[in-house]
Amino acid sequence: MPITMYTASVPRLANILKNVSQFLTKAEAYAVARKIDPAVLLSLRLFPDMFPLIRQVQIACDHAKGSVARLADMEVPKHEDTEQGFAELQQRIAKVIAFIESVPAERFDGSEERNIVLTLRDREITFNGLQYLTGFALPNFYFHVVTAYDILRHNGVDLGKRDFIGNP
Repeated sequence: MPITMYTASVPRLANILKNVSQFLTKAEAYAVARKIDPAVLLSLRLFPDMFPLIRQVQIACDHAKGSVARLADMEVPKHEDTEQGFAELQQRIAKVIAFIESVPAERFDGSEERNIVLTLRDREITFNGLQYLTGFALPNFYFHVVTAYDILRHNGVDLGKRDFIGNP
């Protein structure tokens, strides 16, 4: 089976988001077992100038839904970034997984050559779909997932490589 834009994106993004959901399940259990206020765990950062755990998960979700929508030539679903607890983050992840898995593979036909224009702060960047997926969307998605993983691991949540990779 050839690799398509669909197979390089949707199944991989959904798989990793399911793993993030499991990170959060473990983190919530960790907080309960150690009597840590969940808000404290969700506000942890690796470094003061980095986003906290809750924002890392929100941004990972944004990259997943945004990349799929853009490649499928659809409007990007909007989320308000109002999540404050584990349950709300789990709902957001579930919504994003449901969205990306609902997009038919045929919507990706020709997307490797489709122009994707992003406005980033003070500039616009134009990619073709393949450049966008492999050089921007996936690296950003994985950056925020890894950062969420690292925050939890650094603070004692029992996570390992298998938790990150999950069931490939």
